[in-house]
Amino acid sequence: MNTRLTGVVTAALLATALVPSGGAWGADHPPKGLHFTGDHWTAWNPPPAPPPPAQVHVVAKGDTLWDLAKKYYGNPYLWPQLWEKNQYVLDAHWIYPGDPLQLGLQVTPAENLAQTPGGPATTTTTTTTMVMPGGDDKGKPEEKPAPEIKGVLSAGAAAGSPIPLGAESDIDCSGYVGDLQESFPYAIAGSEYDVLSPRLSAKSGHVVQGLYGAVGTIKYGLYTGDIVYLNGGRARGLQPGGVFTIVQPQQEVLHPVSRQVFGRFYHYVGRVRVLSVQEETAIAEIVYSCDSAVVGSLLQPYQPEPVPLARLSAMRPVNYPAPVEKLNDAPTIILSRDDVVSLGDDNVVWIDRGANADVTPGDVYTVYRLNRPGLPPVVLGELAVLSVHPRSALAKIVRSRYTIYVGDRLDPK
Repeated sequence: MNTRLTGVVTAALLATALVPSGGAWGADHPPKGLHFTGDHWTAWNPPPAPPPPAQVHVVAKGDTLWDLAKKYYGNPYLWPQLWEKNQYVLDAHWIYPGDPLQLGLQVTPAENLAQTPGGPATTTTTTTTMVMPGGDDKGKPEEKPAPEIKGVLSAGAAAGSPIPLGAESDIDCSGYVGDLQESFPYAIAGSEYDVLSPRLSAKSGHVVQGLYGAVGTIKYGLYTGDIVYLNGGRARGLQPGGVFTIVQPQQEVLHPVSRQVFGRFYHYVGRVRVLSVQEETAIAEIVYSCDSAVVGSLLQPYQPEPVPLARLSAMRPVNYPAPVEKLNDAPTIILSRDDVVSLGDDNVVWIDRGANADVTPGDVYTVYRLNRPGLPPVVLGELAVLSVHPRSALAKIVRSRYTIYVGDRLDPK
């Protein structure tokens, strides 16, 4: 699904302009009610461009919020914040040449965020810092904590304001479905606990075996505060202060429709920060834990991702479902967190489309169940995409009418 915003107004749209009915429209249904404002056509009611020194971008043909966030803030994933700054845009998929977009966000660079791990004992903030009306009289930005929400259908959603589609932990403690064999630059090669067990006498004539192999450590599962050793050092480019996500390869994922192996699930279990480096090794501390890490866990550079925002519109009418033909080869839920079978509001799942299919964070899908032959599909609910990888995406169920299962089909909203 292409969720990038289009700035193209076609002649067909202009010819069929109707009075707007209010609310938000889906990406595949252009807003109705185009009208001439100033010197251009638009579906919205943009305010007058503020005078200098306010930062304003006038939409040009081909602009997208994704590209503009990358241009002005250095990170395309900050497009929801740009959208929130311009609340007259009721559907983020449609912006129009000539409309003014206010900029004016102050953004913390990602490389600085990577040096500040969020852990149970630290204050977790959103990955952007915005100047809010609640700041102090010196103009210092007020840092808004990332909300841990239970269900996204809040008062903000009812009022039409952009709301977070999940929580930071949904992204940082999830993972992704990737290729069966993926390469990682580093791994945990050992921990302090490996040499703290008592030495057993060699005269016994046998090796003592434990549940996890030969006895040689006093602690198997590693958590926040534990000191570990990495299999790379100065010679391989490691530097003190570097932050890495701990990844644990897990089960193969069978596609629920084709029954073919789709890939492997790679679970995020926490983060480590490098404390010091030697020529061939490094000493690091686990600074954030979602689950237990073990010696042998793999590492990849930590990339902070903001939680996407969205204005949730009304769900697809139950009496107007997508046609069966459209769902036969539609995106599909392929995995649920912790292998939960009966899914509903706030459950985290993975779908079989990703960046290669132009899926982006913030996309919303209607969830369907195929009916008996000859009957229309059943509308089950909605899910929203939180994070994207090449072949898969992490999503969260934001609405459910009935129980949702792995294997249910999706249609872009």
